[in-house]
Amino acid sequence: MKMTVIGCGYLGATHAACMAELGHEVLGMDSDIDKVHTLNAGKAPFFERDLDDLLTQHTESGRLKFTASYSEAAEFADLHFIGVGTPQQAGSGAYDLTHLFDAVTKLAPGLSRPAVVAVKSTVPVGTAFRVAELLRKHAPAGDLIEVAWNPEFLRESFAVEDTLRPNRLVLGLDTDRSWAEGLLRQAFCKIIEAGVPTIVTDWATAELAKGAANSFLATKISFINAMAEVCEKSGANVAELAEILGHDIRIGRRGMRPGLGFGGGCLPKDLGGFTTRADELGADQAVGILREAAAVNARRRQRIIDLAREELGTDLRGKRITVWGAAFKAETDDIRDSPALAVAQALHDLGATVTVTDPKALDNARKLHPELDYIDDPIAAVDDADLLLHLTEWPQFSHIDPKRLATRTASAKVIDGRGTLNADTWREAGWAVRALGRP
Repeated sequence: MKMTVIGCGYLGATHAACMAELGHEVLGMDSDIDKVHTLNAGKAPFFERDLDDLLTQHTESGRLKFTASYSEAAEFADLHFIGVGTPQQAGSGAYDLTHLFDAVTKLAPGLSRPAVVAVKSTVPVGTAFRVAELLRKHAPAGDLIEVAWNPEFLRESFAVEDTLRPNRLVLGLDTDRSWAEGLLRQAFCKIIEAGVPTIVTDWATAELAKGAANSFLATKISFINAMAEVCEKSGANVAELAEILGHDIRIGRRGMRPGLGFGGGCLPKDLGGFTTRADELGADQAVGILREAAAVNARRRQRIIDLAREELGTDLRGKRITVWGAAFKAETDDIRDSPALAVAQALHDLGATVTVTDPKALDNARKLHPELDYIDDPIAAVDDADLLLHLTEWPQFSHIDPKRLATRTASAKVIDGRGTLNADTWREAGWAVRALGRP
């Protein structure tokens, strides 16, 4: 098939490359000329595992191309995926739909024949009607344009795998349209034939799917971190408690890893967006548990700061603190709402000299937090440090021998905010170890 992907950021570039991998001829479209040049050179403007390999392979074969022209995209195909960003509005939990409506409005004038516009962006429920109205208003083909909702469920650092081998496929369709379903089934035929559960539903249910899934995950993560608070007060071990709970088939272990809490560009945004839309619909009491989940998550960051002050004293002026981690999680360079950087910035604001290291995210961190110090080598980063904070769960950090570090620091103290360091090994190497939710 021929298809386009409008918006080639994290979601769109991944989707475009994976659709080419599935055998389709794909034209990615983005208004950022520099991004288009980078993608046409077979490189992503961000780090995502395995994505550069796909981009290189399929741009060289000619199956995948990128453009900055809406008219070229409209002419190229009759199936158009939209994957533009829908960030949070400034000062609000609501989604900012500016990029989505702008993309629809600019694509529409070129749609002079029947086409399907399948939106992948995460939105508040009710957005599909507004997209359909814009297309009817601005597209020459008018009512011949069908709107579909095809939410994504990507995990950063696993986005390629989650696109090619998803655990479910959701197709949200208008009640009286069938051509869109046939075109989408053709686009995803290899995935469907592989046995992936495919749920065909209405617009509203499909719109709710991503926000609801991430809100549930955020609640699950926040639950185990709430248990960590109880464990710290009682002397229990939250890691072992999570193991016990995880063997209950009604609960499951996945996603229930205690620590510093969640961040990134999806869970915080979708939790806020889902809650805000529920408030607007008059269901504010029903989502009270989601607001508490967000509050628990925020407390985890403050708890690390409190532990640092317990170890170094309330006055942090003149103290040197090393932070292992800048990305919001391992295997990505994404620093959006990074718990590690939020803690680092807060400690800097309290007067500490904070040095940050990360395998992939330092360039992005420098741009957002130029007031912090940065170093590439995690071992050299601890030189003369009064305290080490382990805040992003990169496996590289867990594999470092703590014996190599103890003599380099001013004080061999570490706070493990992710629970992936072997506390016994570190203590045997002479370190004083604190960890969230553990004795």
